Amino acid sequence: KGLLITWVQEDLRKREERAEVMDERRGRIINASSPYSDSEEESDSDESKIMAAKRYLNRDRNKPAADEEKTAEGGFTKFTGRQARLFELKLKFNEARKANQTAMDADIRRKEAPASSRENSRGVSTQEWLEQRKRKIGKLLEANGLDTSRAYMLDTQEAAEAKYKKRAKEPAPFGWEVFNQRTLYGAYKRRAEKIEVDLEEYNRMKEADPEFYRGASSLQYGTAPKISEDKIERMVKELKDQEEKRKSFSRRRRFHDEKDVDSINHRNEHFNSKIERAYGKYTLDIKNNLERGTAL
Repeated sequence: KGLLITWVQEDLRKREERAEVMDERRGRIINASSPYSDSEEESDSDESKIMAAKRYLNRDRNKPAADEEKTAEGGFTKFTGRQARLFELKLKFNEARKANQTAMDADIRRKEAPASSRENSRGVSTQEWLEQRKRKIGKLLEANGLDTSRAYMLDTQEAAEAKYKKRAKEPAPFGWEVFNQRTLYGAYKRRAEKIEVDLEEYNRMKEADPEFYRGASSLQYGTAPKISEDKIERMVKELKDQEEKRKSFSRRRRFHDEKDVDSINHRNEHFNSKIERAYGKYTLDIKNNLERGTAL
């Protein structure tokens, strides 16, 4: 590797000397090596010279490689097939060096920037990206005639499945969270999965009644097919099981030290929690006024 670098440097020096002689003879500048030096700063003229050298190499690339030297028109320096390939490798080395330097400078600027204005992988700050996303979602909702509460309808199937999987990994709810809509819907699904469906009886009843699916003008309202006794017993059993489950359900709740104490015993605490769940958002302002002494 060291011999190769020495050979390339010696070849570049010789070509510089030949270019200077030809410059003096013909009155024009042809310097094919200076644009590809390892200096840190390069001007626009250097870039143009690089492009000229690339055009020359691309012109001779399709020619058969030979060990003898090929002379370019206009007095350009001489290259063999191997020298041309080495020269092209040097061009790629310089391009990689420039790309690494640019990436390093960008990384330094990103680390030195404050956290609030630090740019993410998209090239914009997090706050700006959130604002752009909010405006984009607002336009989509307006175009589809939806409000912000129905923004979930814009999610794709893949995004919705990812959200469901994430929710499944969340810990079980506690306290007042056991009565939210998500938990109640989960309880409904568990009860619905236990329902036994008899498709044969369903189809038989549908064929026997011409107005099985009644419309608004039907005269059969107030009438219903007779339900078998075993189904009634199954429904009663399910209701009793739910009642027994509620009575037997008991677990020790997590105690929060920062929570305000407004009860005298465990039974009173349980009663207050139910009252708070129903009327807490309405009595919050009254409680705050009483504590500040500004109720009257």
